[in-house]
Amino acid sequence: DKSLRIPIQDVYKIGGIGTVPVGRVETGIMRPGITAQFAPSGITAEVKSCEVHHESLDEVGPGTNVGFNVKNVALKDIRRGDIASDADDNPANA
Repeated sequence: DKSLRIPIQDVYKIGGIGTVPVGRVETGIMRPGITAQFAPSGITAEVKSCEVHHESLDEVGPGTNVGFNVKNVALKDIRRGDIASDADDNPANA
């Protein structure tokens, strides 16, 4: 029952969808609807959807590479090496 941690491997801008950070879930569960917080920037954003190999899932567990759509975040605000966590459950801090 560890807190969500996803080291960001890459960030994409996808037309009609928006900003999509991609990384491997190390601990915790990623779900649409949570508020993601990115360290070290402290930026927060709602997770609109989670995709694994172009398939939308309701939850994604450890060891899985996931792309997740975040709302109202610019591509330049998130970068490789950032850590995504759940803002409401022990968020990562720098």
